[in-house]
Amino acid sequence: MAVNTKNSIFKRWFRGILRNKKAIIGLTLIIVFIFISIIGPLFVQDPLEFLGTPLSPPSFDHFLGTNGQGQDVLSQTVSGARQTLLIGFTTGILVVFIGALIGGCSGYYGGKIDDALSLLINIFLVMPGLPLMVILASWLPPGPGTLIGVLVLTGWAWNARVIRSQMMTYRNRDFVSAAIVSGESNIRIIVVEIMPRMLSLLASSFIGASIYAIGAQVGLEFLGLGDVSNVTWGTNLYWASNDMALLTGSWWTFIPTGLSIALVSFALTLINFGIDEATNPRLISERYWRKEVPIESIEIGITPVIKTNE
Repeated sequence: MAVNTKNSIFKRWFRGILRNKKAIIGLTLIIVFIFISIIGPLFVQDPLEFLGTPLSPPSFDHFLGTNGQGQDVLSQTVSGARQTLLIGFTTGILVVFIGALIGGCSGYYGGKIDDALSLLINIFLVMPGLPLMVILASWLPPGPGTLIGVLVLTGWAWNARVIRSQMMTYRNRDFVSAAIVSGESNIRIIVVEIMPRMLSLLASSFIGASIYAIGAQVGLEFLGLGDVSNVTWGTNLYWASNDMALLTGSWWTFIPTGLSIALVSFALTLINFGIDEATNPRLISERYWRKEVPIESIEIGITPVIKTNE
C-alpha cells in the first residue's frame, strides 16, 4: 500500500508539472542550457586560446567578439556554462539532502534530538552568510570543490529549518500512526511515507538553493575568490571587469554571460512557480473555478456553487 501511495503521489505530481505552462517553459530553457553545457564545448574553439585582437567587437570570425586577452567570448560563454551549472546543481542537491537529513530527523524524533539539531541549525542561521563565504573562499585553496563546500556550509540551514517545520506537521498524522502500528521502522516511515508527500517542498528547496548557488558562485568568482584560470561565467565577468569593459564600451564581453545567468535564474523561477501552481491545493481550486465559472457570469450578491460528477 505504501508503494502504491508513493507511486500515485509521484504520478500526480509529475502530471501536474507537465500540464503547467510556466513549468514547461522553464524546463525547456534548463534542458537547452544543460544540452549546451554538455555538447557545446565540442563545437566551439578553445576558450583559453588567443585567437584575435583583444576587445574586438562581434564579427563573422567571432560572433560575440573577443575579450581583453583575445579569447573568443562565445567559446567562453558556452564552455563556462558547464562548470557553473555543475556547481550550482550539485550545491542544490547537497543542500537539500543535508537539510532533509537534519531537518527531517529533528522534526520527526523531537525531544533531545530535536533540541540538539535545532541548536545546530540556529547556530548556522545566525552566522552572517556573505562575510563567512568571502572569508572561507579567500582562505581555502581555490577550486570547484572549495566553492561547493563553502556554498553548502552557508546554505543548508534555511532548508533544514523549513523541512523541520513541515516534518513536525506530518509526524502526528494518521498514516504515520498506522505505519508505526504496522511495525515499520522510523527510517522507512521518513523516507517512504513522509518524504514523498514533501516532494513539492523538496523540489522548491532544490530550485531555490540552485539559484542561490549560481548567484553566489558568480559573485565570489567576480571578486576573484575562485580559480580565475578556470572558464566559468563568474571568471568571465571577473576578466571583463579587469579589462574595464564598461569604461571602454566593450559590452560584448559581459552581456552574453550576464544574459545567460539571468535566463537560467528565470527558468528555475518559472519551474518553481509551476510546481507551486501544480501542487498547491488553493491555486488548483482557484484555477478550476476560473475555468468552470467565467467571471462575467457571476452576479453580485449570489454565491455560485459548482456541481461536479465525482
